[in-house]
Amino acid sequence: MPSADDLRELGFSAGDAATLWAHFDDAERRGKLGHGYSRIPWLRTLPDLDTGAQPERIEAAPGFERWHGRGALGYLTLAAICDAQLAEPPDSARVIVAERCFPTGMLGHYARRLAGGGLVAVLTATSPARLGHPDGGPKLAGTNPLAMGIPSSDGIPLVADVSMGRVTYGDVLAGHAQEEELVPFGGEHAHKAFALALGLQLVVDALVREPGYAAVLLVARPEADPVPVLRAAAGGYRLPGDA
Repeated sequence: MPSADDLRELGFSAGDAATLWAHFDDAERRGKLGHGYSRIPWLRTLPDLDTGAQPERIEAAPGFERWHGRGALGYLTLAAICDAQLAEPPDSARVIVAERCFPTGMLGHYARRLAGGGLVAVLTATSPARLGHPDGGPKLAGTNPLAMGIPSSDGIPLVADVSMGRVTYGDVLAGHAQEEELVPFGGEHAHKAFALALGLQLVVDALVREPGYAAVLLVARPEADPVPVLRAAAGGYRLPGDA
């Protein structure tokens, strides 16, 4: 079975290896195999892998932060951003733009961390263009997932994490799907997922200062506690993010 030692062998520090392993293991346990252990051998194929790179917060103002990956994997950039938000939560709300942030993996992993720490979180990230118009044509947007985490007084946050693709690129890498299956989800209603993919793509692209894959995160202090009420109304049915 893979372990964090495999990541140490790639050259990552003990701390970064533990961070990466926590992400891959979480994905595996939640059945997101395309974002799980299969990503470890994939990392070996990256030509520009810099295992010593560290992300940097390059701008901080009330309600806004800008980070740069500085060559670090997006997993590590978003993990560092989560650490910073939990250590110094916003007075009300904060938007964080993470430039050069790729690959980012299972976005629900970060939304869950933030919601578990008491913050409402909304996160999206871009990737290489893999989705085209449902009627055909060139690839115009990444699968551009959207993850949301809402804290709860019962200790079980609600976490929704949805890719705009019928499958994820991770599924293709892991051999669980074919590349031709990378289309907007929804069948005859796929134009809705395509519209969301384009909208999220342009929101991120509009907020970065240099080209490249990036992420945008909103964190906010909750003013209410709606999840327990929703869970009671659901009458025992599984809600997004439940184990």
